[in-house]
Amino acid sequence: MKLLVINGPNLNFLGIREKSVYGAEDYGYLKSLIQEKAMKEDITVDIFQSNSEGNIIDRIQEAYFDGTQGIIINPGAFTHYSYAIRDALASLTIPVIEVHISNVHKREEFRHTSVTAPVCTGQIVGLGLKGYLLAMDALLSMVQ
Repeated sequence: MKLLVINGPNLNFLGIREKSVYGAEDYGYLKSLIQEKAMKEDITVDIFQSNSEGNIIDRIQEAYFDGTQGIIINPGAFTHYSYAIRDALASLTIPVIEVHISNVHKREEFRHTSVTAPVCTGQIVGLGLKGYLLAMDALLSMVQ
């Protein structure tokens, strides 16, 4: 199985940015969690992060051609307003799970709306970094 994990703006600042919201673990720790689970489950995983909307769209489109069987995406702030990322995700027929580390529904009003969730297979919010691992489990069960 081949999975793609996409992280949007500021996710590379985990452990630096708003530790009370996102925790003290850094981005390297998140990547190692994902890679360890991938090895355990015999999954090929590509982890991609960008602060740029266009780069994220390009990577989503590449997934169409490169054999990716499922996507986990944390679009960051793009969740709330990027119709371009939404449209790129809508172009795919593979399962996509949207993940948010914090519970966006308990935060500022603008974070309550996701323009990307309606084109995703599912959404996991508020479970910290473990949300990525749960998304991997969900995609495993969907693809197998």
